[in-house]
Amino acid sequence: MPVYQFEAMDAAGQEIRDEIDAANEEEAQTTIRQMGYFVTKISVKKQATAAAGQAGQKRGFAIGKVKTKHICAFTRQLSILQDAGLPILRSLKILENNQKGGKLKFALMDVCEEIEGGATLSEAMAKSPKVFSRLYVNMIKAGEAGGALETILQRLADFLERAESLKRKVKGALIYPVIVVTVAAAILTFIMLFIVPTFETMFEEFGLTLPTPTLLLIAMSNYISGYWFLLIAMPICLLILVKLMRKFRHGRMGFDMFIIKVPIFGGLIEKNILARTTRTLGTLISSGVPILEAINITRETSGNGMFERMFTRVNESIREGEVISKPLREYSVLGFHPMALVFWALFGAFPGCILMSIALTAKGTKLDSGGMVQTLTMLATQGIVGGGVLAALWGVTKVKSRVVDDLVVNMVDVGEETGELDTMLYKVADTYDEEVRTMTDGLTALMEPLMIVFLGLAVGFIVISLFMPLVSLISGLT
Repeated sequence: MPVYQFEAMDAAGQEIRDEIDAANEEEAQTTIRQMGYFVTKISVKKQATAAAGQAGQKRGFAIGKVKTKHICAFTRQLSILQDAGLPILRSLKILENNQKGGKLKFALMDVCEEIEGGATLSEAMAKSPKVFSRLYVNMIKAGEAGGALETILQRLADFLERAESLKRKVKGALIYPVIVVTVAAAILTFIMLFIVPTFETMFEEFGLTLPTPTLLLIAMSNYISGYWFLLIAMPICLLILVKLMRKFRHGRMGFDMFIIKVPIFGGLIEKNILARTTRTLGTLISSGVPILEAINITRETSGNGMFERMFTRVNESIREGEVISKPLREYSVLGFHPMALVFWALFGAFPGCILMSIALTAKGTKLDSGGMVQTLTMLATQGIVGGGVLAALWGVTKVKSRVVDDLVVNMVDVGEETGELDTMLYKVADTYDEEVRTMTDGLTALMEPLMIVFLGLAVGFIVISLFMPLVSLISGLT
């Protein structure tokens, strides 16, 4: 006969926790009512040995992360089942049986076992932090405390679906330019590896004096054919360097301050973070999560050091009795950071570094005799120094810029005055979601003519560089 754990209230309003043997749940509830108690919670007590045995039989090995779209689907389905009035344990078991093998299925098994052992849903989910985030757990906890779990689940499902929709929109917009750039790079690489060397051999046989554009084209062709691995290694090394620097607190802060102000894509990243953080904060507040805890969770989910610093200061100010809007306006200024200046300088010097690598690999070859390498070295040096200085100066001009504009501050201020902070935060998030969509569509539309112009200039340079010696050769033969 199974053992049931229950929580109940007696006639005096005291909370009672005990266990009872019964054939089924209905019999257990009837017995408890006969004892003069009002049942608030009841569940089967699962034996530890049996649970361990079943876990050993059911568990498998899963690698990778749980996809956000799977969490979205699970949350939406759970909200529907709860709205239909099914017990939470039965709902979870239904969804767990419908899941394919993986981390989410195994996490749901653990959650079911924890609930059968007497834990609440939020406590059970908190033991699977790689599947259910802190934001997710705290919203579930607020729903349990307020007795509106189905409403919180619907709100959480809406939040996750909106975030996933925006992410898919941005990724989908990047597919076209990535394909175009890949095809263009493949075509230019083919020309450099197979077409240009053929012309170079022909020019050598005729003993022609080659003009500067042709020498530069041959130098680039030799670089790609002989040192193609550097073109792959340099971006990888740069990426590794950035990741290593971000391991340190100052390095991460400097890079995050740089990335949200980088031309073209910086504004898109900044608005995307604003949309996500305001929607997160609004969802938490509307779900009944305490304001300080909501700000802490929002800070952790922002994914940017500058926003984390800002929300930390806001939290400290609220503890001292301030409203949100005042510290939000005061601490949203970017400020000066030496590591951000370093990243700006590296950003500006990168094209010059590519040109310098071409010059160094051409040194000692037949191109060195005509002064071509010396010219390339001088241009590369000027590009490294000049580009680094100009980019650093551009970064300095962004020191006084803000990551949260007056629209957000004023909306938050009005929300605090009227007691509708969550509604105002939703409106801010909707505004920035629309701006992100508009910027993404604009960048996608702009990429097509830019790529056409780039390909036209590249092919035009190659054609002119190859035909200039041919024209002089034909003129000489005539």
